[in-house]
Amino acid sequence: MKTETSQDSLISLILPIALIFGLDLLLSLNVEGGGEGRETTPLEIGLKVIVGYLAAGTEIAAAVVIGTAVIRGIAAYLRLLFSRSKQHFDATQGVRLQLGRVLALGLEFTVASDILRTAVAPTRQDILDLGAIVLLRTLLNYFLEREIQQGEQRRLPESELDRSRR
Repeated sequence: MKTETSQDSLISLILPIALIFGLDLLLSLNVEGGGEGRETTPLEIGLKVIVGYLAAGTEIAAAVVIGTAVIRGIAAYLRLLFSRSKQHFDATQGVRLQLGRVLALGLEFTVASDILRTAVAPTRQDILDLGAIVLLRTLLNYFLEREIQQGEQRRLPESELDRSRR
């Protein structure tokens, strides 16, 4: 049991460092002449237009999802702020966890949008840029998911205590 905990702590230390190192490496690479002299076909141009609209739609979906969650989170927090409940901290943690889950979903939408943008005839620089962006968003998502899991683990014993008191 103890070795699993030490392995988990080692992984949770090494993984972010490796991701940050990889991101730094990708951002430091700059490939020149990744395909500027190549001829584009009418089909490729048409696909780029369609994929551009799909990527824009995905970005709009991400904005709507995140914006709606922020508005709902503010409304829920204000309700908690003006209520007479003594469970303010626990309920605030719930609002925070719910917002974190939706932010993780929004990050997934933005990653999908970036992948769509580089789907049709990408240059080497496009692929490196995509790698850096996906790596950064994966790093953000990793820490967000970890925070959500820790928050849920903290809430679980509290809810079990509340049930046993009843």
